[in-house]
Amino acid sequence: MTVGGKRIGILGLGSIGSETARRLEAFGCRISYYSRKKKTSVPSSYTYFSDVCELAAHIDVLVVSCALNSETKHIVNKKVLEALGKQGFVINIGRGMLIDEKELVRCLKNSEIAGAGLDVFENEPFVPPEFYQMDNVVLSPHTSVVTEESISAIGELVRANLEAFFSGKPLLSRIV
Repeated sequence: MTVGGKRIGILGLGSIGSETARRLEAFGCRISYYSRKKKTSVPSSYTYFSDVCELAAHIDVLVVSCALNSETKHIVNKKVLEALGKQGFVINIGRGMLIDEKELVRCLKNSEIAGAGLDVFENEPFVPPEFYQMDNVVLSPHTSVVTEESISAIGELVRANLEAFFSGKPLLSRIV
């Protein structure tokens, strides 16, 4: 599968989802998204869906990047996967519990969706053994953010926060 020109659905258009969409635009992808409410700060070319199943029915690839909470646990469920269809792919870069893994395994085994790319898992660090047997699944060990540049940026942020703290200035990032 090539990425260029695909219809991409972003489930959760926060900072990570927005950056993902921006990068996919460079490949000529058409971006749609689901969020609790329509965002006014996104390009007018993005199509908003107020229902995840509707989004899934109109795209080729679903990128899951929303926050995990009581409303979003298993937001990608049997109905969403069925709506995505036999040619659809799901990519999870958010949290493992956003996808009902048992349903995902079933759909992949039965060719009800085309494939999956998973960087996170429902019961990390445990990965369902079925995934290892499938040639339509790409797995990564929750390291998609680990690049030379991201590690360098984290180090720089830590240095800047320490400098601010010991100078009596506000921290650059909030500690919770």
